Amino acid sequence: MYLNTFDRAMRERFGKKMYRLSLDCGFTCPNRDGTAGTGGCIFCSAGGAGNFAGRGGSLDGMLAAAKERIRNKTGRDCGYLAYFQSFTNTYAPLETLRNLFCAAAEKEELEALSIATRPDCLQPETVSLLSELNRKKPVWVELGLQTVSNETAQRINRCYETEVYDKAVSELRKNGIEVIPHIMLGLPGEGPEEMRATVRHVAAQRVDGVKLHLTHVLKNTPLAEQYRQGTFRTLSFEEYRDLLCELIEFLPRETVIHRFTGDGDKRELLAPLWSADKKRVLNDLNRAFLIRDVEQGRRFLP
Repeated sequence: MYLNTFDRAMRERFGKKMYRLSLDCGFTCPNRDGTAGTGGCIFCSAGGAGNFAGRGGSLDGMLAAAKERIRNKTGRDCGYLAYFQSFTNTYAPLETLRNLFCAAAEKEELEALSIATRPDCLQPETVSLLSELNRKKPVWVELGLQTVSNETAQRINRCYETEVYDKAVSELRKNGIEVIPHIMLGLPGEGPEEMRATVRHVAAQRVDGVKLHLTHVLKNTPLAEQYRQGTFRTLSFEEYRDLLCELIEFLPRETVIHRFTGDGDKRELLAPLWSADKKRVLNDLNRAFLIRDVEQGRRFLP
């Protein structure tokens, strides 16, 4: 069995266990404010995927609160990276981004910056800023791809076409910036073949990392209404496990797997309820990987 996990890669790179300090810096998205669309992606909660992020106040205050949460959970110090998580973290005036990211890059306790955004919110001057920062401290850009199917993208109200994502990956890589796309398994209307196509597409780009997410249903979202009406169903644990065991083998060995699943806020989660017990889910997944001898890169086609 071989998996290039986040924990393994971080220990090799930084020599210690690393934790993300999740931050909500008050951004929004172009498919919420009417620039590209309204309503946001159909699975996205009011918190914009940042329900676990520290929000409000100064950067120092949010970082301190995030570190305290980690210390309370683990009982020890470790390495940290700033994770600008909630909504679209390059969707702001350049000077706003410069002030925020430069302030984070100057923090000695932060080993890297990880910036979650959309590929249609990476203007040339923004990429130039990220490249400048990357010469001082590692900068990773997380792109909310979810799927390479433009048909599915319309269905989930992503509000950009996959070609935009491909161009963003090319520009970021050209500037030496690490790229980590997010992939969602079990999106409305998608079966195993569509999910294979997405993973193969990402694998062919030899991206630096990937986050694999389960599609879950949160309260007060358009997807929740589809779920209530019976037009959408979530994956069972067995279906999700079997998909992961297959799809991981399409990824190049050097691609870091930052996540094997996402977990929604339990206070907002409607389905699937099995995903709420994250520790058990990860233990069961790791057991399956071992039993099935999952080998990352085994089915990768360069």
